[in-house]
Amino acid sequence: MTESKKPDDKLGKIRKEIDKLDAAIQQMISERARLAVQVRDSKGAAKGAIDYFRPEREAQVLRGVLDRNKGPLSDNEMLRLFREIMSACLAQQEPLKVAYLGPEGTFTQQAVNRHFGHSVHALSMPSIDDVFERVQAGDADFGVVPVENSTQGIVSHTLDMFLLSDLKICGEIELRIHQNLLTLAKNVTQIERVYSHEQSLSQCKSWIRSHLPGVELIAVGSNSEAARRVRNAPEAAAIAGRSAAEVYGLPVLFSDIEDRPDNTTRFLVIGRQIFAPSGLDKTTLLLSGHEGPGLLYNLLKPFQQHGVNMTRIESRPARHGKWAYVFFVDLEGHAEDKNIGAALADLKKVSKLSRVLGSYPRAILETP
Repeated sequence: MTESKKPDDKLGKIRKEIDKLDAAIQQMISERARLAVQVRDSKGAAKGAIDYFRPEREAQVLRGVLDRNKGPLSDNEMLRLFREIMSACLAQQEPLKVAYLGPEGTFTQQAVNRHFGHSVHALSMPSIDDVFERVQAGDADFGVVPVENSTQGIVSHTLDMFLLSDLKICGEIELRIHQNLLTLAKNVTQIERVYSHEQSLSQCKSWIRSHLPGVELIAVGSNSEAARRVRNAPEAAAIAGRSAAEVYGLPVLFSDIEDRPDNTTRFLVIGRQIFAPSGLDKTTLLLSGHEGPGLLYNLLKPFQQHGVNMTRIESRPARHGKWAYVFFVDLEGHAEDKNIGAALADLKKVSKLSRVLGSYPRAILETP
């Protein structure tokens, strides 16, 4: 009889240790929140969370979390836990207001939660223009918009908005995109049409060709709109993320149907100022040069001369004439770095326009 109780005794001791740890963790989280209040108070009377929010500091804290993590929790889980703690501490007085390309249930909303945590006030906007306008007007502290997908390329409208706005890039988010077939149908033979955003349809075209040949494909404004349309239509299906399935109460018939397993979308965080270096940063420039031979060479030469690594360049039609173009360039480093500062100084001598759109912490990549 005594022997049979030993496993239960051992389990009871483990549970007591867990209870002690839970109490200690809660106490430490509360102490962290009190220290966050002291940080806020030390900066004087602030109007809101934006006045003491520092993305470079948050990036440094999260990198420290990754450096210290030895398991058994994954890096992704550990980052998620700390992000939510930081988000809750920041929101004690007033949460950050973050506008995003909606509606609710989109991948952009997932990017907001990934970057800012769930303790922000997320504002769903119907268009990229509206996100920019709300941030510009001060109705939102930050905005989140998609800028490129690893398989479908650039979101040109986001880049074009920087030609019309003086907002800054304050951060970036890289989100692994998993597409799912949401439907009330019990099997694919009952599905007559599929709704989704045109990019999501393109990201799943091989899967659709293989599993739903001949089915009508209907592009809509967002994946959430697709899910809304099929929630009462058992003969239809939507391609969307799991968050849309939860919002609209739709079963997932097939999951992870994207053609490429590394399908990733990059989002930009936009705001009204450039923040200090975090130690591992990226700078985005808007450039245009004087017409004639060697235009692009002259714009890029200062980066090579000062040892600045360029990671990306995109051209877009300019607003000042036919066949005139501007260039969006991503660099490794912060505008306050000595080598980038020197390159920018030389760039002014050879360019018609050289504008720093933002210097911001590099995205913390999601591990598989």
